Amino acid sequence: MSVVGFDVGNENCVIAVVKQRGVDVLLNDESKRETPAVVCFGEKQRFLGSAGAASAMMNPKSTVSQVKRLIGRKFTEPDVQRDLQILPLDTSEAPDGGILIHLKYLGATHTFTPVQVTAMLFAHLKDLIEKNQEMPISDCVIGIPSYFTDLQRRAYLDAATVAGLKPLRLMHDCTATALSYGIYKTDFSTSGPTYVAFIDIGQCDTQVSIASFDAGEMKILSHTFDRSLGGRDFDEILFNHFAAQFKEQYRIDVYSNVKASIRLRAACEKLKKVLSANAEAPLNIECLMDEIDVRGFIKREDFEMLASGLLERIGIPCSKALADAGLTADKIHSVELVGSGSRIPAVARILASVFRKEPGRTLNASECVARGCALQCAMLSPVFRVREYEVLDSIPFSVAFLIDEAPICTGTSGILFPKGQPIPSVKVLTFRRSSLFHLKAFYANPSEVPAGTSPDICCFKIGPFQCSHGEKTRVKVKVKVMLDLHGVVSVESAMVMEDHGDDSSTRGLAGSKMEPMDTDYVTASGSTEAVADGFEESSMQHNSSHTGGEAKRNKKATRRLEIPVSESIYGGMTKAELSEAQEKELQLAQQDRIMEQTKDKKNALESYVYEMRNKLLNTYRSFASDQEREGISRSLQQTEEWLYDDGEDETENAYTSKLEDLQKLVDPIENRYKDEEARLQATRDLLKCTGDYRMAVNSLPPMDRESVVNECYKVEQWLRDKNQQQDSLPKNVDPVLWSNDIRSRNEELKSRCNHVFRSRAPNREDHKGSNQHDTF
Repeated sequence: MSVVGFDVGNENCVIAVVKQRGVDVLLNDESKRETPAVVCFGEKQRFLGSAGAASAMMNPKSTVSQVKRLIGRKFTEPDVQRDLQILPLDTSEAPDGGILIHLKYLGATHTFTPVQVTAMLFAHLKDLIEKNQEMPISDCVIGIPSYFTDLQRRAYLDAATVAGLKPLRLMHDCTATALSYGIYKTDFSTSGPTYVAFIDIGQCDTQVSIASFDAGEMKILSHTFDRSLGGRDFDEILFNHFAAQFKEQYRIDVYSNVKASIRLRAACEKLKKVLSANAEAPLNIECLMDEIDVRGFIKREDFEMLASGLLERIGIPCSKALADAGLTADKIHSVELVGSGSRIPAVARILASVFRKEPGRTLNASECVARGCALQCAMLSPVFRVREYEVLDSIPFSVAFLIDEAPICTGTSGILFPKGQPIPSVKVLTFRRSSLFHLKAFYANPSEVPAGTSPDICCFKIGPFQCSHGEKTRVKVKVKVMLDLHGVVSVESAMVMEDHGDDSSTRGLAGSKMEPMDTDYVTASGSTEAVADGFEESSMQHNSSHTGGEAKRNKKATRRLEIPVSESIYGGMTKAELSEAQEKELQLAQQDRIMEQTKDKKNALESYVYEMRNKLLNTYRSFASDQEREGISRSLQQTEEWLYDDGEDETENAYTSKLEDLQKLVDPIENRYKDEEARLQATRDLLKCTGDYRMAVNSLPPMDRESVVNECYKVEQWLRDKNQQQDSLPKNVDPVLWSNDIRSRNEELKSRCNHVFRSRAPNREDHKGSNQHDTF
């Protein structure tokens, strides 16, 4: 069983696998360590990963990239609209406010959601692993940005489910980076925690985390981010600069041409990398559009001036991360810089000014997240034994609850999981209710979540339930609310607690309180008590001070009844939609397999035509008559013409049929050629066999000896006669003596001679035994 970690970036994906000797990054079909996060739809099949990137230029309007920016988002969000302007896709708003992507496929326009496209990418990565490891995989850990909302996390889980994966955890990118950094470190201070800042400047975003490391554990103290500041934004600065320059210099409008825009953006990305190591760099593109070659030039200082607005924003999440962690820059032991956008020299200078120390690059900037996810998967999997190392992560948003549109408690605005709450966490809420009620989860502080994010998360319907004391009697209801390993909020269970020995003075209380969990649950935070709807905190303290005997009596009188819980996710997929997406993915995958098999058959037919044409002129020349050569050459020529004309786009059966027809013509000649060498070998084997039997007959009685020698003579005589007939025939006719005939006679000879030897073996043993007895 493989233990896998995925880093699905905005531009590329990295797969890491834990093996007995450590963590390895898998290579894709092109032997590269990074696989493009691209899904391209052709006329009859999809092209995924590297194949999708190669086909993107030919099918720009059917190519989906940067889907990570779209998943779990609303169509009307300003950031989404800016992203869609860059992507040459036909999109629209879904009925639930989400995004629909319209693509041409199989002669019709098909509609897909970002979840479905992400599932296609996951399925492709899964296929790469299974081919490499030669075994099925399902368990994995997937890296996600810390700013992903509950809806986006659920969307990733849904996409993984559609792809046939089972994520053990959705892990924050910086947390995975910190794990891959800290688990191998042995030089941490023993006098106290070591604080390290991790800055991940990716292709589309910037994430900052402060982590503390102690012996055998790491803890994330803060997560901050800028969701719209990444390497592609610096590329866009260069793109706009040169687009304006070319419009003035060459009178061409790059914005009006999709392919020209794609080519210029790719060239600007390369230019940015060159500027990271050089003070200046040229830009040359042949036939950018309208058959015009363009040339440009820029200095690093000019580029930094153009990008000054972006560079100023880099320090903001860094300072905020320090403040959220309650630390100053002097307390930070080291700064680790990773991500594809981290190589710009100006970025390192800004970080050095914020943290007062030079950022380090001890980690592989592109692979550290995938490696950390793979390590976490090994820790969660029972297959591997990993040394004990505790990973304590936290949620960067405050999550509050309403009960029937009212706060669950007073004084805390209903916040159940505050910002910085450890993951996972469980809280048990106790209410007094007489009928079904609703719990609604929402983000308590809009300033903490990315701009444009809806505050609503989900709603849970608790009930219906019945009380044995009557419909209007309020009973104690315990609801267990979980913030799981994925950072997703859910209600794990709800129970009615009917305490028949309960004091009548407490039966009529209406309100709610957050109680500490039972001892068999683990929570990362202390319990919270609150005052709401006349429920007094002192009653909690009073109840907890009961004597042991009273507690036992009450426990015996308590009846637990599980209540049904139904979940409604705002903007999420229903079970029916998830099943439909799985079915559609299976159909698409089946179509891809059919097309790949068709391509294989077509390639096999084409290869066969060229191979046989060459062999007829060389290897098989003496084994085919003139008439056969002419007929086969004519058929090969006709097949080749058909392949490049009517057979350019045919079915698998059509290619198979053509290949079989050619093989019927060529097989007799190929059999003559192959049998010539096989006949010589079979002749040598038969003569060796007769020679061996002639040497072994001396131990047999005269009659048996003569029988074996006669059998050998008959076979040798038969072989001489057949060889004489065969030698008189030309090579281009079917032989009278096939190698199979010789092997059959060889087996027949062995059977007869061995029978003679076996029939005499017991007599010799008996005779030998009697002689020994007589001598004794």
